[in-house]
Amino acid sequence: MAAARAQTAEGPDGGDAIPLPFQQSVAALGGARPRREVRIEPMPAPKRLAPFAHALEASVEAEDAAGTELADGRFVLLYDPDGQESWQGTFRIVTLARAELEPEMAADPLLPEVTWSWLTGALDARGVSYGQPSGTVTRAGSHYFGGLAERAPQAEIEIRASWTPLAQLGVPDVAAHLVAWCDLLCQCAGLPPESGDDTGVVPLPQRRGPQPL
Repeated sequence: MAAARAQTAEGPDGGDAIPLPFQQSVAALGGARPRREVRIEPMPAPKRLAPFAHALEASVEAEDAAGTELADGRFVLLYDPDGQESWQGTFRIVTLARAELEPEMAADPLLPEVTWSWLTGALDARGVSYGQPSGTVTRAGSHYFGGLAERAPQAEIEIRASWTPLAQLGVPDVAAHLVAWCDLLCQCAGLPPESGDDTGVVPLPQRRGPQPL
């Protein structure tokens, strides 16, 4: 298991005038402890979504000799000291999760609704408060012809979601939000629940092979 490494945040112009709540949140992300199969690394953050941003990329790896990648995604923490009307707060989390599916599973008409419920269920299971959730669940399939006809059909699911982390007092527990999102990523990867962490949901079947980011 690799926790999110701390990364020095920068102001909108590359300066060092970083608000304390954002500094505390970035430091908290660095101390998050997801499942051991999850690998998290810092990545360049978007510059136009908010005055301050911190981004992480994550992957779920099978515990095999090859370290097969089962799912991947991005987790972005945004901060605007003045808040944004659509956020209803000063923080916003924006995420992307992807995993390859068996074509039969991808054809399930209830898949989008079930997958979205995994996200809200993961947040609820971690006991975090959140508001203004929004997002999309997209499934896509590929069939191969001609010189690629020997390749088996492939299907992928993609969950794009954002929500506002809330706190009654002080800074929201963004590390818990990150771990909850990693739980979703593990479910998409087809991993069984950890001991003592069975929420009753059924994970997707494991992917046949690695999917590039």
